[in-house]
Amino acid sequence: MNISFSVFGLKTGLIRDGDDLPGRLVAAANASPSAGIRDGDVFVLAESMVATVEGRVVSLDTIIPSERAEEYAARYDMDPKTAEVVLQESDEVVGGIPHFLLCMKGGTLLPNAGVDGSNAPKDCLVPLPKDPDASALRLRRDLEQLSGKKVAVIIADSRTHAMRSGCSGVAIGCAGIASVIDDRGRSDLFGNVLEVTKRAVADNIASAAELMMGEADEGVPAAIVRGLGLPIRDDAVGVESIGASECLFMGLLRHNQA
Repeated sequence: MNISFSVFGLKTGLIRDGDDLPGRLVAAANASPSAGIRDGDVFVLAESMVATVEGRVVSLDTIIPSERAEEYAARYDMDPKTAEVVLQESDEVVGGIPHFLLCMKGGTLLPNAGVDGSNAPKDCLVPLPKDPDASALRLRRDLEQLSGKKVAVIIADSRTHAMRSGCSGVAIGCAGIASVIDDRGRSDLFGNVLEVTKRAVADNIASAAELMMGEADEGVPAAIVRGLGLPIRDDAVGVESIGASECLFMGLLRHNQA
């Protein structure tokens, strides 16, 4: 990996259901300071943009809350319709705080199962893409076909971290690069052999890109990260995760619930 890189924000304009997202990204790249697309570029795409194109936007007018949703809404001071959408999107609810349910979804612990009301039309919610890795793979193939370059695609969300204020980027879908680099077996500066260290490369790239993309009305739902020197691999698809029993936070939560 190189010791420097560049990040270019991409202004795509407002994205709607069914839009030609790869075409819009190529056009935005050509109009940006990146001056187009190069071999080795890593595209980082906001999950809400990808989900919108895929028709995932939910109108709350169509939602009828279940009894379970009403119970969670009363307990955690939520809109019952929002609670219903969250329940439909989650694999398991493990707890909550006011306005949020803490959910398991696709092997990941996240608030409200990734359902978000920001950057959504009025009275609508945007769940995560149905299969973020498949979306990243499809978009990567389309971008390579349009540009003639070898690229990678990361679909990014923003998450909070335990005992910290604010959000940072996290990869929920990845294609074209390894999402995690295993440094176990390498030596540190003092010759000590690393025994547990793995680098969350895709998450770190997502965080770097989100500095350009923002969270509000910036209108920059994508970015190109250039110059990392990571190998582009056709067999690299997916974001590596661990089981709940191996996770420090989930392990403590499960222990306290027992």
